[in-house]
Amino acid sequence: MLAHYHGQIWNGAELGRSMGVGENAVRHYLDVLSGAFMVRQLPPWFENLGKRLVKSPRIYLRDPGLLHLLLGVRNRRELLSHPKLGASWEGFALDQTIRLLDANREAFFYRTHAGAELDLLIVRGTKRYGFEFKFGDAPHTTKSMHTALEDLKLDKLFVVYPGSRRYALDSRIDVLPLENLAELAASRILS
Repeated sequence: MLAHYHGQIWNGAELGRSMGVGENAVRHYLDVLSGAFMVRQLPPWFENLGKRLVKSPRIYLRDPGLLHLLLGVRNRRELLSHPKLGASWEGFALDQTIRLLDANREAFFYRTHAGAELDLLIVRGTKRYGFEFKFGDAPHTTKSMHTALEDLKLDKLFVVYPGSRRYALDSRIDVLPLENLAELAASRILS
């Protein structure tokens, strides 16, 4: 069941109902899987912004191979046509970003009830860096990105994608190939 919630906001009551157990039991199972490093619970970022914010964690299976197995994806062709392709990419790239930037305790997501969201927020002291994960070949800016830049007062927003070219979309928004994350970590830009 968690594979179908991959990349989504945790809703223990809904999951418990579908499994025929109480919300506390489902929460216990989630905590056990998180403690075993099988599931990442990405906490929400919230501060008094005058907006209604989501306050439940986002759930990711940390092993893409296990996620694909549980979703019944048997090969690359099936994955490329699967409705969870974007969520699979997001989970993989998000996990790699947090690991490479050594940001386990500084990693959050942001979402308002009005729909503005940011896949990953890393807070380093007074600096705030945003990350969006897009599977497409030519990412572009969105209204949600601009809202996150302003609401969170981001120093920089990176759009991570599977391509090979790094380029700027805006003075504070860069498109970054996943393979360049290690360079970003080594450059100490996010210190």
